[in-house]
Amino acid sequence: MKSNVWKRFVSAGLIGVMAAGLLAGCGGGGDAQTGGGGDTQAAGGSSGGGGVTLTDPGTYPIVEGGELELSMFTMSMPNVEDFATNDFTKFMEEKTGITMSFYTGGRDEWEEKLNMILQGDDYPDIIFGVSPNIAKYGVKEGIFIPLDDYLTEDIVPNYLKTMEEYGLNMTRETDGKIYSLANINDCYHCNYGRKMWVNTYYLDQMGCEIPTTTDEFIDVCKKFLEMKPDGIAVAGADVGWYTRMQDWLLGAYTFIPSKSNTFIVRDCVALDSDTGNVVCVATSDEYKEGLRFINELYQMGAIYDGDFTQTAEQMKTLVNQADEPVLFFPAGTISDAIDSASNNELYRHYECMAPIAGPDGTRIAWTWPGQSVSSGAVCITDKCENVEAALRWVDFFYSETGDLCSQYGAEEGTDWVLNPEGKVGLNGEPALYEVLNTYSAEAQNHDWQDVGIRVAPAAYRLGQAVDPYAPEGLERLLYDASAELYAPYADNTNLKNLDELKVTDEESTDVSTIAVEVEKLIAENSVAFMTGAKDIDAEWDNYLAALENAGLPKLLEVYQTAYDRSQGGE
Repeated sequence: MKSNVWKRFVSAGLIGVMAAGLLAGCGGGGDAQTGGGGDTQAAGGSSGGGGVTLTDPGTYPIVEGGELELSMFTMSMPNVEDFATNDFTKFMEEKTGITMSFYTGGRDEWEEKLNMILQGDDYPDIIFGVSPNIAKYGVKEGIFIPLDDYLTEDIVPNYLKTMEEYGLNMTRETDGKIYSLANINDCYHCNYGRKMWVNTYYLDQMGCEIPTTTDEFIDVCKKFLEMKPDGIAVAGADVGWYTRMQDWLLGAYTFIPSKSNTFIVRDCVALDSDTGNVVCVATSDEYKEGLRFINELYQMGAIYDGDFTQTAEQMKTLVNQADEPVLFFPAGTISDAIDSASNNELYRHYECMAPIAGPDGTRIAWTWPGQSVSSGAVCITDKCENVEAALRWVDFFYSETGDLCSQYGAEEGTDWVLNPEGKVGLNGEPALYEVLNTYSAEAQNHDWQDVGIRVAPAAYRLGQAVDPYAPEGLERLLYDASAELYAPYADNTNLKNLDELKVTDEESTDVSTIAVEVEKLIAENSVAFMTGAKDIDAEWDNYLAALENAGLPKLLEVYQTAYDRSQGGE
């Protein structure tokens, strides 16, 4: 491995992921740990909890004289077949001497499954790659243990180096303690993830340009349905990564926030950056007019009924039908709907399009730079008898090549290479690495792509060698679309997504039921207004009254208190 590749990071001051001794790649050293059983150990082999002996800090394997068994809960995804037999899992077992068993829950069910597990007595050692309720299971109940005493250079040097840029305080809970490690995914295109894709092959047949306004969008949909009466002008999915067509369309009227990172509900709560007030966008006149626009599209047959209920996988099936029935579809990445390798012709028929402008010129690109770093990525439970060994196992993911190994496979030269000669990264600088084992949305059992944690600061993401229309060039395609089509419209609103707020368990308990009811009322009434099942003029006031009665003011009050606290207001 060539060590000079990472020196460019250091000299440019771009990334905080390097630490001394991290240049040995996936099979080498670079991590450190201590003995187990809760006592920090000095360098040198030490007795760990669970009757095992740990090796010297910075060496592998972690466990000396036998294997240590640990258990983990993580989210499963359709494109990762089986954690137990996955090549990367086997690599980690051989590297560390630690065997991992898995509890899993799907993308749409993990939270419910994890809560059920934690409410019993048979829960795992590690919670990995999800965002659990730390206020409840950590601060209040003590199931997740405080990690402050374990965050040392001897135990997690890679993590500490990576977090220099962001600071550990962002992971502190309301009691001042740290119960989790952070997820770092400073992904430029993810910051503009709400994208729409259009079939330009059909636009050419109709003699149409990519629409730039709501009127043009309606006109293109009409022409498409005249040309292809059985077609679907606007596809979408209620469950998926930025696949809700209504969220994108409403950007012509107002800013639609993402699902709350605090209460994990879609309550349409945003921050008014001009006033510092927390507001619910779904009660605004602009939101109402946006629903009216979508109802017009629905009444003309442009919107498929399944858009309001189906999953991203079901939308993908529609898009990939042989007769290409879909004109527009939303997705954070085109690869979630079309595989560039197996269906390259269809892949090339679609282009990303910019947000459209509404009647008064409103043209908003959704963005959320604050989502790149979040707490809750890794928690250790009180079941874990060797916290130091568990954290050293995790610390590999924060090492120089840990993310490459977990995401693409662990074999340098086959899955990826560093410092590829003559290649250029997203930022126009010499590429820092090239991925050889390209991403695929299809099921595979070689790596953990899309699951677990990401440790990808901005310079790392921008340093990937790319070719826009090859499978490995997807990152470039998304970067260019974000920079050219979405970034110019990202500052067109004073409304912003609320970053993760730390709430007490009491605050969460006070409004958890309210938050769920508010989400339900917004979802059900919005769909009814969009489809015409409810008359928006006759029923709007009743809808607002229902939100009031459900406790929306109380929910906003808790958000406001937590936000003010985060700003030093109390």
